[in-house]
Amino acid sequence: MTTLFSSPVVSVVIPAYNAEKTILETIESVRKQSLSNFEIIVINDGSTDSTIDLVKSIDDSRIKVFSYENGGLSIARNRGISLAQGEFIAFLDADDLWTSDKLELQVQALHENSDAGVAYSWTYFMDEVGQSFHKGESIFFEGNVLADLLVWNFIASGSNPLIRAQAVLSTGEFDPSVAGAADWDYWLRLAADWSYVVVPKPQVFYRLSSGSMSSKVEYMESCQLDVLDRAFQSVPLKLKRLRNQSLSYVYRYSAKLYLTRSSEVKGLNNASGKLSKAIWLYPKTLFSKETQKLLFKVFLTRLISPKIASLLLQRISQARATRVRASN
Repeated sequence: MTTLFSSPVVSVVIPAYNAEKTILETIESVRKQSLSNFEIIVINDGSTDSTIDLVKSIDDSRIKVFSYENGGLSIARNRGISLAQGEFIAFLDADDLWTSDKLELQVQALHENSDAGVAYSWTYFMDEVGQSFHKGESIFFEGNVLADLLVWNFIASGSNPLIRAQAVLSTGEFDPSVAGAADWDYWLRLAADWSYVVVPKPQVFYRLSSGSMSSKVEYMESCQLDVLDRAFQSVPLKLKRLRNQSLSYVYRYSAKLYLTRSSEVKGLNNASGKLSKAIWLYPKTLFSKETQKLLFKVFLTRLISPKIASLLLQRISQARATRVRASN
């Protein structure tokens, strides 16, 4: 049995709803951290499967389990915040994973940058069964990152940042009314008052799941647009010029989701419409590699067929992911 420290350095909040397939692996990735002075707060968000029994089977006094009726991810995180005792707070979705040095290096980064409220790392994007993955972009934004976050949610997932408890206290709670983009909303609100620092290495394994929030494209897009409307009401005047670029990012992201989540003609048509809107709003997006890749996918899908193109692109992605896994 692991001894519980009297005052944890980090509080790890894990919201869990019917996570029996992944919860043990997720918690194990925390227990293997090189920094061991932490508490794990599992918020059982109304699970109806064996999630809670599996968590309780782990013999580790650093794990605390709290059960509630289902309230959704944002409310579960807020409940975890209210229970956290650590100097720093990290959120970890119940199907994501961390490298063993994630907490140690992020804590070190915040200790070395006393004015920073948030430390983030780079991300591996993992397939649904955790067999292959590819590395996301290498990002170096630090300090005042509000302008960068307005045009791109480079944090990528809620499992990424480590946040000073003081910064969480000053920022408040996650907003359930924009559940489809609550992460981005929270990072923007943090960035309005706090500096960010980066740990320049991949430390987060983000699981791409067909049943995740990102599969609900139109709802997610609506929430993102609401987040931007709110953000641009309060940003400094010099940043208001970024609005079209921010909107372009939202529609391009919707196009990407339609292309990756649907192999039907309707999905292709939706993706084409979103991508056209993104280009119309911000023509310079044509110089982006991401936009060019999406245009190629649209062209390929129209050239052959949505289903065949989807299979071909999946094979290409899997081959690329396997190479990345082998190199790491």
